Amino acid sequence: MLSAPVGRHVVVVGAGIVGASVAYHAARAGAAVTLVGAGRPGAGVTADSFAWVGASGVRTGPAAGIRATATEEYRRVEAELPGLPVIWSGSLSWRAEGGAPVAGPGQEIVDAATVMTLEPHLRQPPEWAVWAPDDGAVDAVAVTERLVAGARAHGARVHLDTTVTAVRRDAAGRVAGVDTAAGPLSGTTVVLAAGVATAALGAPLGVRVPVEPSPCPLFRLRAPAGLVRTVVNTQDFDLRQVAADRLIAAADSPERTLAAVRSTFRGAGSVELLGTRLGVRPMPADGEPIVGPVADVPGLYLAVMHAAVTLAPAVGRLVARELVNGVAEPALSGCRLDRF
Repeated sequence: MLSAPVGRHVVVVGAGIVGASVAYHAARAGAAVTLVGAGRPGAGVTADSFAWVGASGVRTGPAAGIRATATEEYRRVEAELPGLPVIWSGSLSWRAEGGAPVAGPGQEIVDAATVMTLEPHLRQPPEWAVWAPDDGAVDAVAVTERLVAGARAHGARVHLDTTVTAVRRDAAGRVAGVDTAAGPLSGTTVVLAAGVATAALGAPLGVRVPVEPSPCPLFRLRAPAGLVRTVVNTQDFDLRQVAADRLIAAADSPERTLAAVRSTFRGAGSVELLGTRLGVRPMPADGEPIVGPVADVPGLYLAVMHAAVTLAPAVGRLVARELVNGVAEPALSGCRLDRF
């Protein structure tokens, strides 16, 4: 059993992709769910994600097993919510120097000729690259909106543009819901899936959540249609096409990124920078998800992680099972707060 009791009236704090997934899966599993978000669905750091979904290459770490199921879990949710905005393009990764790369699970090594069939606009294909055919990418905000709609369809109550100010406890010290700017909301379990705000909500309860903001620049580019076919990962950028004439890149410098795109692809001379966003990812101290009940605060449950877009469907399903069934999921055993 779980170290802290859970209940079937669940308040989920945070309407990003993780909170939306927990709310959807818990409501679908039969829990009474209230989802509370400070803004619109996915309007926070979810909107600033590069949104690469991949299970390939995963080898180690407490969440390795969960990461390995990422694409499978997205395909499951895609079947449950038809029309989910996922593009299964595969991904190509390479570096300018070094020997032949090593393929991990779900990956294969491909030569320059194969790379050119996958990315025909490259000026100079690498001698070797890692091809992950099952990888994809999503419109993270649209996925979050669909999950919230799915939660509603299964009976969840949704309060958007509503800031949670505190977690409420009863006289025995057990969680009793949350206080918001619009008034209190009752619940027997509160799931904190509020990204970097999770730490501040836990602190008054004496709960230290070791998560810090990690800046992540994201660049929007205008580009010719079809310039990039897959998710491309190099030493210079993560890059993918998001619309007929739009690219998105995750990298450090807009100037270097623009120069690298122009020098990497033929016909990219007209590529121009349209805008920059600085996402603030919730980064746990060891880089691994923090998911599970808090033993010292009965009824409190945490769900905060990096690679949230990738992990959201899998984590949402597993968390819902713990909340509804009260039985610990082995896949989450290495993700508990008490490891710190």
